[in-house]
Amino acid sequence: MRTPPLRILWQTSKQVTLKIAVLLLATLAIFFTSDAIAPQTAAAYPFWAQETAPETPREATGRLACANCHLGEKPAEIELPQSVLPDTVFEAVVKIPYDLNSQQIQGDGSKGGLNVGAVLMLPEGFTIAPPDRLSEELKEKVSGLYFQPYREDQDNVYIIGPLPGDQYQEITFPILSPDPKTDKNIHFGKFPIHLGANRGRGQVYPTGQKTNNNEFTASVAGTITEIAQPDGFNYSVTIATADGESVVETIPPGPEFIVSEGQEVAAGEALTLNPNVGGFGQEDGEIVLQDSARIGWLLIFFLGIALSQTFLVLKKKQVERVQAAEIEF
Repeated sequence: MRTPPLRILWQTSKQVTLKIAVLLLATLAIFFTSDAIAPQTAAAYPFWAQETAPETPREATGRLACANCHLGEKPAEIELPQSVLPDTVFEAVVKIPYDLNSQQIQGDGSKGGLNVGAVLMLPEGFTIAPPDRLSEELKEKVSGLYFQPYREDQDNVYIIGPLPGDQYQEITFPILSPDPKTDKNIHFGKFPIHLGANRGRGQVYPTGQKTNNNEFTASVAGTITEIAQPDGFNYSVTIATADGESVVETIPPGPEFIVSEGQEVAAGEALTLNPNVGGFGQEDGEIVLQDSARIGWLLIFFLGIALSQTFLVLKKKQVERVQAAEIEF
C-alpha cells in the first residue's frame, strides 16, 4: 500500500525540524557554557618580584621576574573560559603541581613542606572581582586567599602567596571582565593572559646572594683542610691552594656535603648537593571579551539559515510530490 504524499511530507518535515533544533541547541550550549569551561613552611615570596622588577613582572622577552630567583623549571597551568561577556565574573584556575612528598631546605637548615605562589597578569580592564559579585560557590573557593596588586596603580596584575602547597595546588582567581559600554578604552576582542607560578624557595635573594636552597661550589682549586661550624650555624670550608693561601667558603646550614677534609677539589667543583626540589613555571593564555549583541545576531543568522533550509526541503518535497502525481496520471 502506498503512503500518501502528505504523510511523507509531514514525516520529512518532522525529521528536518528535529535536526535543526538539535543544531541550534548545540550552538547555544557552546556559546553560553564557554564562560565557565576551559578546558609548608618553607618560604616562597612572590612579592620579591617587586624588588627585581618594580614596574612590571614581565620583561620584554616574555620572561617573568620570578625566574630571576627561582632557577628550577617546573610546569604551571592555567584554565580559562574561551570567551566571557562584559561585566561578568569568571574563574581563572591556576594549577601548581608537584610531589607532595617532597621536602626542601628551610631558612634554618631544617626540612619542611613547600609553599606556593603565583603572579597573574590580566588584560587591561580585567580585575579581581569584589566580594559582593561572588557567588556562594566562588566565595568558598577563594576563602582565606588574599590577592595583592603588584603595584598600587595597577589593578590588572596580582600576586598571591606564600600558601601551603599541600592545600593549594590549585588556586582560583575570581576575575571581573570590563564593560566597553562604560569604559571607552576597552574594546571587544582577544586578549593575552600571563601566569607565573612557583613552588618552594628560590635559589637567589633579590640582593643577588645565594639562599641555602642551592648548590655550593669551590671558588678556587686546592685541598680541603677543614670543615667546621664555628658560629654553630654556618659552615666554614677551608681550602688550601697550591701557592700556600687559604680560602674560606661559607656555606649556610641545610645543603648536604659531598666532600670531606683532605679531599682535593677543582675550581667550580660542587661542595654540596643541590637540595632544590621546587621551581618556577610560566604559562600564557588567551580570552575573548565577547559582545552579547554579536552573539544575538549570530543566532539570528543561524536561525535564518535553518529556516531557509527548511523551506528549501519543503519546496523540494512539494515539487517531488507534484512530479509523482503527474507520473501517476
